[in-house]
Amino acid sequence: MSKLPVLLSIPHGGTEIPEELKDHACITPEDQLHDGDGFTRQIYGIKDQVAACVEASIARAFVDLNRDVDDLPPQNPDGIIKSMTCHGKPIYHPGKNPGEELIQTLIDKYYHPYHETIRSLLGSREDIQLCLDCHSMEPIGPEVAPDSGKPRPLICLGTNHHATCPEELSTKLAKCFQTVFELKEEDVTLNQPFAGGLITRTYGNWPLPWIQVEMNRKLYLADPWFDAAALTIKEERLQELREKFRKTLELFFEDGSEL
Repeated sequence: MSKLPVLLSIPHGGTEIPEELKDHACITPEDQLHDGDGFTRQIYGIKDQVAACVEASIARAFVDLNRDVDDLPPQNPDGIIKSMTCHGKPIYHPGKNPGEELIQTLIDKYYHPYHETIRSLLGSREDIQLCLDCHSMEPIGPEVAPDSGKPRPLICLGTNHHATCPEELSTKLAKCFQTVFELKEEDVTLNQPFAGGLITRTYGNWPLPWIQVEMNRKLYLADPWFDAAALTIKEERLQELREKFRKTLELFFEDGSEL
């Protein structure tokens, strides 16, 4: 079977602490999990079945690849290099926050290569028709979010209000998610609460369509699949979601026509 003509970006699924920060970090494994997009590398992990996949191994808590390179501390504690998690938990020991030199090292070593890979793929590959930036989201908007305290849909597709992808394509993908995941129409939203982060906004329609995909964590980081004490999840649930994601994309391209 030929590969799906899709580029997948998974910027927040990493779990590693950068070597440069191991003497600085105090964040707990639980706080790190809830600050990032835990298990998204497995859920969206169909790299052998798509044209290309770019994914990060380091955790979002340390370098956020979906932030502007100038979005720095201390002006923004939730920027590219964070001082606290999105739930207000400290990432570093007191007095051990990265200084300017270390911040630049982290950006050069981890941030720039991720974006350079995306740019290289967009400029050299003719087998890509659609790009997806793949994330997960809290069931309820956290305090730092614009929708703080509000319940979220099960799937959100962000296109910067159709600036990064034609509306008909995002609407088609939404219907495919509804069908395969057996969801109600209101369970899959467009641009609410997320309209697409830096990656989607930067590369959308350059020249390919980009859509940010947000999957609600209640679909897997919840009973009966998730063990909150051990921070583990049943592998069969990850396999089920991964298979549904693959089928969603297959349905999207089912008619065989190019975008």
